[in-house]
Amino acid sequence: MVLSDRDIKKALKTGFIKISPSIDLKTQLGSCSIDLRLGNVFRVFDHSKYAYIDPFKKDSTPDFTREIKIKKGEPFIIQPRDFVLATTIEYVEIPDNLTGRLEGRSSIGRLGVVIHSTAANIECGFKGHIALELANMGIMPVALYPAMRICSISFEQLSSPAEVPYYKKKNAKYVGQKGPDESKINEER
Repeated sequence: MVLSDRDIKKALKTGFIKISPSIDLKTQLGSCSIDLRLGNVFRVFDHSKYAYIDPFKKDSTPDFTREIKIKKGEPFIIQPRDFVLATTIEYVEIPDNLTGRLEGRSSIGRLGVVIHSTAANIECGFKGHIALELANMGIMPVALYPAMRICSISFEQLSSPAEVPYYKKKNAKYVGQKGPDESKINEER
Protein backbone atom coordinates (compact mmCIF):
# COMPACT_ATOMS: atom_id res chain seq x y z
CA MET A 1 0.00 0.00 0.00
CA VAL A 2 1.37 3.40 -1.02
CA LEU A 3 0.83 6.23 1.47
CA SER A 4 -1.45 9.05 0.31
CA ASP A 5 -0.85 12.74 0.96
CA ARG A 6 -3.08 12.47 4.05
CA ASP A 7 -1.03 9.59 5.44
CA ILE A 8 2.25 11.33 4.65
CA LYS A 9 1.14 14.50 6.46
CA LYS A 10 0.09 12.45 9.49
CA ALA A 11 3.38 10.49 9.47
CA LEU A 12 5.39 13.73 9.32
CA LYS A 13 3.33 15.36 12.07
CA THR A 14 3.73 12.40 14.44
CA GLY A 15 7.42 11.92 13.59
CA PHE A 16 6.78 8.45 12.13
CA ILE A 17 8.61 9.69 9.03
CA LYS A 18 11.30 12.25 9.83
CA ILE A 19 12.53 14.80 7.33
CA SER A 20 14.70 17.78 8.14
CA PRO A 21 14.69 20.55 7.39
CA SER A 22 10.90 20.49 7.40
CA ILE A 23 9.31 20.37 3.99
CA ASP A 24 6.98 23.00 2.56
CA LEU A 25 3.73 21.07 2.22
CA LYS A 26 2.35 23.51 -0.37
CA THR A 27 5.19 23.02 -2.84
CA GLN A 28 6.76 19.67 -1.91
CA LEU A 29 3.81 17.40 -1.06
CA GLY A 30 2.18 15.57 -3.95
CA SER A 31 -0.85 13.28 -3.86
CA CYS A 32 1.32 10.30 -2.87
CA SER A 33 4.90 11.58 -2.66
CA ILE A 34 7.20 14.30 -1.38
CA ASP A 35 9.49 16.29 -3.63
CA LEU A 36 13.05 16.49 -2.32
CA ARG A 37 15.54 19.23 -3.16
CA LEU A 38 19.02 19.09 -4.62
CA GLY A 39 21.93 19.70 -2.26
CA ASN A 40 24.92 21.89 -3.12
CA VAL A 41 27.66 19.23 -3.00
CA PHE A 42 28.51 17.14 -6.07
CA ARG A 43 31.02 14.36 -6.58
CA VAL A 44 32.45 14.34 -10.11
CA PHE A 45 34.62 11.70 -11.72
CA ASP A 46 38.19 12.64 -12.68
CA HIS A 47 38.15 10.38 -15.73
CA SER A 48 41.36 11.84 -17.11
CA LYS A 49 43.48 10.49 -14.21
CA TYR A 50 42.83 6.77 -14.58
CA ALA A 51 42.18 4.34 -17.43
CA TYR A 52 39.47 2.56 -15.42
CA ILE A 53 38.01 2.05 -11.94
CA ASP A 54 38.55 -1.26 -10.15
CA PRO A 55 35.89 -1.28 -7.44
CA PHE A 56 37.68 -3.97 -5.43
CA LYS A 57 41.08 -2.28 -5.50
CA LYS A 58 40.29 1.08 -3.96
CA ASP A 59 43.98 1.80 -3.35
CA SER A 60 44.68 1.61 -7.11
CA THR A 61 42.33 4.55 -7.78
CA PRO A 62 42.22 6.43 -4.46
CA ASP A 63 40.94 9.74 -5.80
CA PHE A 64 38.93 8.97 -8.90
CA THR A 65 36.31 11.52 -7.83
CA ARG A 66 36.45 14.98 -6.36
CA GLU A 67 33.93 17.05 -4.45
CA ILE A 68 32.54 20.32 -5.77
CA LYS A 69 30.51 22.72 -3.62
CA ILE A 70 28.21 25.16 -5.39
CA LYS A 71 27.47 28.55 -3.87
CA LYS A 72 23.89 29.65 -3.27
CA GLY A 73 22.23 30.88 -6.45
CA GLU A 74 24.88 29.43 -8.76
CA PRO A 75 24.22 26.49 -11.09
CA PHE A 76 26.00 23.18 -11.43
CA ILE A 77 26.27 22.43 -15.15
CA ILE A 78 25.88 18.76 -15.98
CA GLN A 79 27.36 18.05 -19.39
CA PRO A 80 25.92 15.59 -21.93
CA ARG A 81 26.83 11.96 -21.06
CA ASP A 82 28.15 13.16 -17.68
CA PHE A 83 27.51 11.18 -14.51
CA VAL A 84 27.81 12.78 -11.06
CA LEU A 85 26.78 11.99 -7.51
CA ALA A 86 24.80 14.38 -5.35
CA THR A 87 22.44 14.24 -2.37
CA THR A 88 19.21 15.77 -1.27
CA ILE A 89 19.11 18.74 1.08
CA GLU A 90 16.71 16.78 3.23
CA TYR A 91 17.86 14.27 5.82
CA VAL A 92 15.32 11.42 5.85
CA GLU A 93 14.54 8.75 8.44
CA ILE A 94 12.30 5.93 7.27
CA PRO A 95 10.73 3.66 9.91
CA ASP A 96 11.19 -0.11 10.04
CA ASN A 97 7.82 -0.85 8.42
CA LEU A 98 8.00 1.46 5.38
CA THR A 99 10.16 1.51 2.29
CA GLY A 100 10.76 4.53 0.11
CA ARG A 101 10.65 4.70 -3.67
CA LEU A 102 12.79 7.40 -5.28
CA GLU A 103 11.78 8.76 -8.67
CA GLY A 104 12.96 11.61 -10.82
CA ARG A 105 10.64 14.48 -11.57
CA SER A 106 9.19 14.49 -15.07
CA SER A 107 10.13 18.15 -15.60
CA ILE A 108 13.79 17.26 -14.97
CA GLY A 109 13.61 14.09 -17.07
CA ARG A 110 12.28 16.11 -20.01
CA LEU A 111 15.59 17.98 -19.97
CA GLY A 112 17.45 14.67 -20.36
CA VAL A 113 18.57 14.36 -16.74
CA VAL A 114 18.09 11.03 -14.99
CA ILE A 115 18.04 11.11 -11.18
CA HIS A 116 18.97 7.54 -10.27
CA SER A 117 20.68 4.80 -12.20
CA THR A 118 19.81 1.88 -9.95
CA ALA A 119 19.11 3.05 -6.42
CA ALA A 120 15.35 3.64 -6.52
CA ASN A 121 14.58 1.69 -3.35
CA ILE A 122 15.23 3.48 -0.07
CA GLU A 123 15.31 0.65 2.45
CA CYS A 124 13.24 0.61 5.60
CA GLY A 125 15.30 1.95 8.46
CA PHE A 126 17.36 4.23 6.19
CA LYS A 127 18.68 7.37 7.92
CA GLY A 128 20.60 9.99 5.98
CA HIS A 129 20.65 12.28 2.98
CA ILE A 130 19.52 10.37 -0.09
CA ALA A 131 22.20 9.84 -2.73
CA LEU A 132 21.36 10.85 -6.27
CA GLU A 133 23.05 9.25 -9.29
CA LEU A 134 22.62 12.06 -11.82
CA ALA A 135 23.22 11.47 -15.52
CA ASN A 136 22.64 13.80 -18.44
CA MET A 137 21.30 11.56 -21.19
CA GLY A 138 20.54 14.54 -23.42
CA ILE A 139 22.65 16.29 -26.01
CA MET A 140 22.79 19.70 -24.31
CA PRO A 141 24.32 20.79 -20.99
CA VAL A 142 21.75 21.40 -18.24
CA ALA A 143 21.99 23.85 -15.33
CA LEU A 144 20.97 22.32 -12.00
CA TYR A 145 20.48 24.63 -9.04
CA PRO A 146 20.92 23.69 -5.40
CA ALA A 147 17.55 23.73 -3.59
CA MET A 148 15.57 22.99 -6.78
CA ARG A 149 13.04 20.17 -6.47
CA ILE A 150 14.92 17.33 -8.15
CA CYS A 151 13.17 14.07 -7.22
CA SER A 152 10.27 12.62 -5.28
CA ILE A 153 9.94 9.91 -2.69
CA SER A 154 6.85 7.82 -2.08
CA PHE A 155 6.35 5.43 0.81
CA GLU A 156 5.07 1.86 0.77
CA GLN A 157 3.85 -0.05 3.82
CA LEU A 158 5.60 -3.37 4.53
CA SER A 159 3.52 -6.37 5.60
CA SER A 160 5.34 -6.19 8.97
CA PRO A 161 8.32 -4.29 10.39
CA ALA A 162 11.63 -5.55 9.00
CA GLU A 163 13.52 -7.91 11.25
CA VAL A 164 16.79 -6.22 10.25
CA PRO A 165 16.18 -2.66 9.00
CA TYR A 166 18.96 -0.89 7.14
CA TYR A 167 20.51 0.86 10.15
CA LYS A 168 20.92 -2.51 11.93
CA LYS A 169 22.62 -4.27 9.01
CA LYS A 170 26.23 -5.20 9.60
CA ASN A 171 27.15 -4.09 6.07
CA ALA A 172 25.07 -0.90 5.90
CA LYS A 173 27.71 1.23 4.22
CA TYR A 174 25.76 4.47 3.84
CA VAL A 175 23.97 4.87 7.19
CA GLY A 176 23.86 8.54 8.13
CA GLN A 177 25.48 9.73 4.91
CA LYS A 178 25.70 13.48 4.65
CA GLY A 179 27.31 14.00 1.28
CA PRO A 180 27.59 12.15 -1.99
CA ASP A 181 29.85 9.31 -0.90
CA GLU A 182 31.83 7.33 -3.45
CA SER A 183 30.91 3.72 -3.98
CA LYS A 184 31.90 1.54 -1.03
CA ILE A 185 31.53 -1.75 -2.87
CA ASN A 186 35.15 -2.54 -1.99
CA GLU A 187 33.96 -3.09 1.60
CA GLU A 188 32.00 -6.13 0.44
CA ARG A 189 35.11 -8.13 -0.31
